[in-house]
Amino acid sequence: MLEAEVESWPAVTCKRMFGFRFLYRRKAVFAALPYSRGLFTPSSILFKFNPMPAGLFRQAQKEPRLDTGTRMSGKGWFSFELFSDADVRDAIWWLDQAYERAKKGAAK
Repeated sequence: MLEAEVESWPAVTCKRMFGFRFLYRRKAVFAALPYSRGLFTPSSILFKFNPMPAGLFRQAQKEPRLDTGTRMSGKGWFSFELFSDADVRDAIWWLDQAYERAKKGAAK
């Protein structure tokens, strides 16, 4: 469901690798969704920020479903855990944040 939503956004392509569907905005990767395996659990998705803006990083640190503990200065991959269908709206919001940063060429 998330993949269908995001693939409808302008300039998004999807490539399958390593058990994930990597989502690109043109040439910049901004997310990975589980395909045949998950990173931590089958319901965790990944976002890429390089770097995550400071204000957004502070917001991410307050989000219990988003793992920021092992990231330095908001750079790199972040995992988001979906516990229920109610989490889909927030997952789309975070996907959109990563997608918008990829527009600026920040996520590579």
